[in-house]
Amino acid sequence: MDTQLPQYIVIEGPIGVGKTSLASKLAEQFNADLLLEDVLDNPFLKKFYENPKEAALSAQLHFLLQRSRQIQNLRQQDIFSSTRIADFMLEKDKLFAKVNLSPDEYSLYKRVYEHLSVDAPTPDLVIYLQAPPKVLMERIETRARDYEKRIKLRYLEDLSSAYAEFFHKYDESPLLAVNASAADFVTDEKSYQNLLDEILTTKAGRNYYNPSPYVINL
Repeated sequence: MDTQLPQYIVIEGPIGVGKTSLASKLAEQFNADLLLEDVLDNPFLKKFYENPKEAALSAQLHFLLQRSRQIQNLRQQDIFSSTRIADFMLEKDKLFAKVNLSPDEYSLYKRVYEHLSVDAPTPDLVIYLQAPPKVLMERIETRARDYEKRIKLRYLEDLSSAYAEFFHKYDESPLLAVNASAADFVTDEKSYQNLLDEILTTKAGRNYYNPSPYVINL
């Protein structure tokens, strides 16, 4: 079996699904460059969870500018010099914007997005982690981050639906959709190795990995 990771991997999925943990574990094992979105750097995030209508646009525009800057920096580097693993793709920003913003705010957001004209590199593999909203809520409550305490189940349901719709149509890169509802890919070495086997053998098209008997809509 090939033990070489694809050159540029993106791990995506809704809040609490385990993107950053998996990205970090893969990067550590394969000595890859790690590109993480800096959630704590957003000064509007706590205000957004406290009062979404008041702070949604500010929080979203901050994320957009931050993510586009990270992607631009990546684009300027030689992306073939080493393996890179990211826990976000720029397109995800639109998913959150559509869920969080009013129609007028979303119209303004789209104009800013289009003005940035970021030419994001196409991933060699996208790993889409998915879990039911109730499982996401349990994980968020367990990790007990102060700024996430006001997250509601309905919000996770809306985000999960937006992600599912997006990846149902996504065909720009090889896609590995993973049922992450029960398996622990970080601390359970067997579960991690099984997932790694799937990652290393995924070459093209849409692929599905379901390590759990718990069936969800992938």
